[in-house]
Amino acid sequence: MKYRFYILLYLTIMCALNFQSQGLMEEKNNFSRQDTLRGSITPERIWWDLTYYHLKVQVDPDKRYISGENTIKYSVLSANQTMQIDLQAPLNITKVTQDGKNLKILHDGNAHFITLTKQQIIGNTESIIVHYEGNPKEAIRAPWDGGFSWKKDSNGNHFIATSCQGLGASVWWPCKDHMYDEVESMRISVTVPSNLMDVSNGRLESIENHGETTTYNWFVDNPINNYGVNVNIGDYTHFSEVFDGEKGPLSMDYYVLKDNLKKAKKQFTDAPKMMRAFEHWFGAYPFYEDGFKLVEVPYLGMEHQSSVTYGNQYKQGYLGRDLSGTGWGLKFDFIIIHESGHEWFANNITDIDIADMWIHESFTNYSESLFLDYYYGKKASSEYVIGLRKTIANTSPIIGKYNLNKEGSSDMYNKGGNMLHTLRQLIDNDEKWRLILRKMNAEFYHQTVTTKQIEDFLSKETGFNLNPFFDQYLRAINIPTLEYKIEKKTLKYRWTNTVANFEMPLKTTINGEEKWIYPTSTWKNLALTSAGTSFLIDENFYVFTKNVN
Repeated sequence: MKYRFYILLYLTIMCALNFQSQGLMEEKNNFSRQDTLRGSITPERIWWDLTYYHLKVQVDPDKRYISGENTIKYSVLSANQTMQIDLQAPLNITKVTQDGKNLKILHDGNAHFITLTKQQIIGNTESIIVHYEGNPKEAIRAPWDGGFSWKKDSNGNHFIATSCQGLGASVWWPCKDHMYDEVESMRISVTVPSNLMDVSNGRLESIENHGETTTYNWFVDNPINNYGVNVNIGDYTHFSEVFDGEKGPLSMDYYVLKDNLKKAKKQFTDAPKMMRAFEHWFGAYPFYEDGFKLVEVPYLGMEHQSSVTYGNQYKQGYLGRDLSGTGWGLKFDFIIIHESGHEWFANNITDIDIADMWIHESFTNYSESLFLDYYYGKKASSEYVIGLRKTIANTSPIIGKYNLNKEGSSDMYNKGGNMLHTLRQLIDNDEKWRLILRKMNAEFYHQTVTTKQIEDFLSKETGFNLNPFFDQYLRAINIPTLEYKIEKKTLKYRWTNTVANFEMPLKTTINGEEKWIYPTSTWKNLALTSAGTSFLIDENFYVFTKNVN
């Protein structure tokens, strides 16, 4: 839920942050007014709080054309008469009404400023209806570039889906397109040719037949972020099961192309396995009211809330490959496990600003290894996450640039997962680690959060001052390096390549005996029992070592 306190807290934090981080997933350092309008909480956004959407959209596959309207209900937080609504070209807003009256629209690129004639009284709930149409941007390489995917299946039927993380939901529907304000519930009504079916978020309420077209009405009973809303259209068939979960019976529904039904019934057995493991680690699935769905799409997949999309070609691993190179990555279907993990980290706990997207991706990357931990043990889990280190670039920080809709480095995946794996070693108590992850999902249930909130929570729950730890792994590109040397019967060691005040303990093995050491940036000495000493660092810590003898 959203409260004015969190909005004001966010703005205070943003003013205090240093905006000089250099790393971006896409190299972009020159930003425009459009980037600011898209990525910041503008005065035309902050005064109203989303409560409800009813998105109606008709899809014409032959013309690659959509048209419809979005009813936007909101609560008035402060006095203002101008509202920012986002919709990206080449789509057009044709009119906006309030209480049946047409409103004036000032278009500024992809931001559209609506002048309200009705007095906006604090505490009142109001609504507007935004009408729009056009040929939406086509996704060239979904899901990374965003937009509509207009494809056909092997039988020549239209096979269509949306994906819009990063670029924003306004690439295909008009909305308040900023992560900080999640709508509390919404209805999605999609009209398609009658030989096709639409699958969207939440539960299917009703189907309306109009002859040549059919409308599918879906209802989402929980807060949902904009990019989590989706449309999936195809010649689908459906099967389902009921999972006996922590909060009772959970419906798990699967929508796949008809020709793939047999393969799906075999491959999707990973879905209840996922649910069992992640409820163990993270707590109850956050959207029981809306159920869980896996929906086949013509691209790789995405974490759309309660409507997770799947395009991994019914293969183990990532399109048949083990990203870790250890063999463990072929024990599960990567897209089912990873994208479903986002139900807890991205959909339940959502970043306020996309610069903090590591909250989504680092925890979900680590969820892959926790799935392995649940079914194959801690050794498998550790080997998998360590195996992913070879892909880490360390060329730019994980945290992006605030107020510009710009995420940080793609290292937020595998480096972020290794950072969390390292934190698990520091806690040195797996049950405590599990309870922290579960408490985190309860503490921030259905909320949008900042990096600072997550850092403060983890520091409090672990009992450690983790500020230097997160500065090192999230805001710097250097990996802590333990320099050491053995002189006769003395081990000397220190941290280098670190941020200020970094003093992370390390688990080591000295002459076959496990021992914790406590390095700082200055040399420390440890007396040894013999001169011929073997010295090993626990490889579960994501650090480098350097023998400087």
